[in-house]
Amino acid sequence: MESTTYHIYAKDRVLYCNLDKDDFEEKWELLEVMIDLLGGDYSKDDLSYIKLGPKCGVGGPGKVIQKTPMWGEDSY
Repeated sequence: MESTTYHIYAKDRVLYCNLDKDDFEEKWELLEVMIDLLGGDYSKDDLSYIKLGPKCGVGGPGKVIQKTPMWGEDSY
């Protein structure tokens, strides 16, 4: 059975893709802490993620079931 997956982004760069829930939660928390400690070109507001449901059909794309604010609403 396929499950929900997550993709994490910093601005327009993919940091992680196809994470399961446990890996997502661990990496998301770590990234937030690292950004606070390291500073630099990124802030917490630059982090975003997409939560994807199971694939639609055979080999189809996953259904986006949640987006963080960076992604906003679909244009269509």
